[in-house]
Amino acid sequence: MSISSETPAWRRPGEGVVARLSCLAVQPILTRIVRQIAVRHPSLFARLGAHQATDFLIDPQELPFALHLRPDPNALVLRAVPRDAAPRAGATIRGRFLLLLELIDAEQDGDAAFFSRDLEVSGDTEAVVRLRNALDDMDGSLAEETAAMFGRPGRAILARLRRSYLDDMRERDNT
Repeated sequence: MSISSETPAWRRPGEGVVARLSCLAVQPILTRIVRQIAVRHPSLFARLGAHQATDFLIDPQELPFALHLRPDPNALVLRAVPRDAAPRAGATIRGRFLLLLELIDAEQDGDAAFFSRDLEVSGDTEAVVRLRNALDDMDGSLAEETAAMFGRPGRAILARLRRSYLDDMRERDNT
């Protein structure tokens, strides 16, 4: 399944340009992150078994791009892609950025997010479950570890994102 077939026909003027420029800006950061995670957590990839070769499309709805992940330690891929140029994905995971961030660290219940329709999963659900189980079995916080790669600014950005998520959840609960 290709995400481009799911992209709404309406687009805001300049959206494609913004997406492509954003991809170029974040790619060096994504490359650094995925390489360091692979070195520090080889068991994360081993837990995926045959799904190391699965192409995951992780689509944070508020961002101007999606993320293409292929967790094959021999040909590791984590790249930002414009939605209209996304590769065919074996599994697609779509939700709000901060929800996806919380799911990485098992701070949110993925099943509850799925059944409340805050999280969309399509394609090979076994691959998604394997990825979730591999992340759940990690010791510590992958988000905090990633933030720490960028020192004090990284930790400050993560703290700000988490406060925003909590504020957003409180606002949603009050409406």
